[in-house]
Amino acid sequence: MIKPSVFWSIRQEFPAWLKLLLTIVALIIPLTIWSLLSYNELVNPQFLPTPTAVLAAGIEMFRAEELLLDIVASSSRVLAGFLVAAIVGIPLGIAMGTFDSMESLFGSIVGVVRYMPIAAFMPLIVLWAGLGELSKILIIFLGIVFYNATMIADAVKFIPNEMLNTAYTLGANRFHLVFRVIFPAVIPSVIDTLRVNVAAAWNFLVISELIAAQNGLGFKIIYSQRFLNTDKVLFCIVIIGLIGLLLDYSFKLFAKLALPWAEE
Repeated sequence: MIKPSVFWSIRQEFPAWLKLLLTIVALIIPLTIWSLLSYNELVNPQFLPTPTAVLAAGIEMFRAEELLLDIVASSSRVLAGFLVAAIVGIPLGIAMGTFDSMESLFGSIVGVVRYMPIAAFMPLIVLWAGLGELSKILIIFLGIVFYNATMIADAVKFIPNEMLNTAYTLGANRFHLVFRVIFPAVIPSVIDTLRVNVAAAWNFLVISELIAAQNGLGFKIIYSQRFLNTDKVLFCIVIIGLIGLLLDYSFKLFAKLALPWAEE
């Protein structure tokens, strides 16, 4: 018989205080290592500034370099590319997972393009979409739309055949099966897919802002890197991480409030 365990419990109630404690520990450990290396100058300060130096650089960027406008610009690009990728990827993934014909039609194309580096398409994207906002949004869109489709298609395939056969037995047609059985069953997986791939959207943001950008967090990172302003680079990276953490918890909270039955 397995002995009861709080720390190593599997899909059982986990104390909220312990969850918070472990989260704090997970954040403190890397910060402590960073502080030891930087304050003791075990690494060249030009390459690894101290946390206080990074914080001071961030305050200066907010005060003198309008960092808030960069955050808004980058967030707008990510949001636009992410929404378009969701609008295209969700129905495409459901179609590929539901119908063998759609899997045959789109599966090979999605599978091939998914492995192609988006950075290699940048010259073509500039020719197609120019140097404006459209090219940046297009890079983010192309970077995640095929992952959305593939992950959602796989989630649809995990819906038990017994559920579909039961719906047929109760008189459902294909329309009912898709919209009243498959779609509701796959919604939790759709939210998880979007939660995972919004992180990829922020990764592709830095690539997209290589194209004639005049603002944005990716632009700030690249610009600061040229002059070895590592403190500014690290602060922008921390800002992206905090935004990502906020988005991650927002998706989890939305799923918990909108789909309480999914956890059961």
